[in-house]
Amino acid sequence: MIVITGGAGMIGSIIAWHLNTKLNRDDLVIVDNLAHESQWQNLVKRQYAQYLQKDQLMEWLQDRNDIDAVIHMGAISATTERDFSKLVADNIHYSQNLWTWCAAKKVPFFYASSAATYGDGAAGYNDASIENLRPLNGYGYSKHFFDQWALRQVANNLPQPPAWAGFKFFNVYGPNEYHKERMASVAFHTFNQVQATGGMKLFKSNKANIDDGMQMRDFVYVKDCANIIAHFLNEAVIAKKPASNGIYNIGTGKARSFKDLATAVMQSMGKTPQIDYIAMPEDLQGKYQYFTEATMSKLRATGYSAPFTSLEDGVKDYVQNYLLSEDKYC
Repeated sequence: MIVITGGAGMIGSIIAWHLNTKLNRDDLVIVDNLAHESQWQNLVKRQYAQYLQKDQLMEWLQDRNDIDAVIHMGAISATTERDFSKLVADNIHYSQNLWTWCAAKKVPFFYASSAATYGDGAAGYNDASIENLRPLNGYGYSKHFFDQWALRQVANNLPQPPAWAGFKFFNVYGPNEYHKERMASVAFHTFNQVQATGGMKLFKSNKANIDDGMQMRDFVYVKDCANIIAHFLNEAVIAKKPASNGIYNIGTGKARSFKDLATAVMQSMGKTPQIDYIAMPEDLQGKYQYFTEATMSKLRATGYSAPFTSLEDGVKDYVQNYLLSEDKYC
């Protein structure tokens, strides 16, 4: 059996989709805490053996010996979360408990880190070393803390899972993100704004050397994220290859502008691009990344060779096969 925490979330549910449709695995245990009224719809098309609330998982796991892997995508993922005690409980302690169980039971463990750990990017976006990073918010710091903790377990020869990897997801977009509200991708917000008003509003730049709309992100399609995790799962569980343990960027290695993204959405909708620029909200000023671009050589060195979906192709699939469909769920 494969446990997927955050399995009703965007990335978690697409991992389940990939395991169902590409690998013919339905022995999945979905773990989540459905806070949004429509989030259950991310699971309607999935085949899985069990659903658990997140607070039930550790007790359920206690005496089990039939778990092939734990894929830990569950977390508080809002960059605006101000209650650090919640971040400690959900993003640090919960992850430590799962790591410890997987180490004891010799079960592969794969978890979600975040590109938010890189902060303003002053130290670069290279996953070869994470020691000098300075996150801009509590969410990013909680993820960075666990990354550091995991590496200390390894450096100090303390118990660790037989195979493990942390994934620093960059700007993920795609189907099944509809419950994320403000934290949903700009692709989703663009689609909704264009449907409602005919155009899209992007943040103005507060930096003299960066034009409005030219803030850059490494946008990665959610189906590519699932394919990468399946690569690690195959190595550890099926092929039984030596583990590629470590922390990896999950992006494309090519930054694109928000203007490019919004334009691609409107063109996929058959609309003439119309973009206006508005002031950045105060709560994001000083905490906003103007450029992110993942270094991808470390991932490629594991043997992952699949091409990444281009921004235009990913947006086209998302818009035309999901957002414009009567049933938008994957």
